[in-house]
Amino acid sequence: MVTFLLERTAPLPRAETWRRLTEWPRHGAVVPLTRVTVETPEPTGEGTVFVARTGLGPLAFDDRMEVTAWRPPTDDDESGFCRLEKRGRVVTGWAEIEVGPGPGGRSRVVWREELGFGFLPGVLDPVVRRVARYVFGRAVNRLLRTA
Repeated sequence: MVTFLLERTAPLPRAETWRRLTEWPRHGAVVPLTRVTVETPEPTGEGTVFVARTGLGPLAFDDRMEVTAWRPPTDDDESGFCRLEKRGRVVTGWAEIEVGPGPGGRSRVVWREELGFGFLPGVLDPVVRRVARYVFGRAVNRLLRTA
């Protein structure tokens, strides 16, 4: 298991930053070879389940996630918080997304994640951490840049 932290600021209101990061199908548009399917009815909230399928053909795997905490940001400067539990057989762990007030009217994003791949030995954790930070960092940047 590896853990990593990403921090970003975005020149967007908190509500728009939150929307861009928590519209789950959008993640499939910014992560290569990935498609995201939401399995529960709208709106997103605690109990929402979605699956990110990554790969090609028989070399694909599912990252099944459930929203276990859901608190969108409020107009009175309360930060938004979302926690996802990874429920798949291949990918385990959790992710937390916080969206709060940032400097100069911007939004501040904090993304924490614990990521595990049951089939990889722990000796590969430094490589997994580096790759995960790169892939998730690019994804967060792209989600924040595109409406």
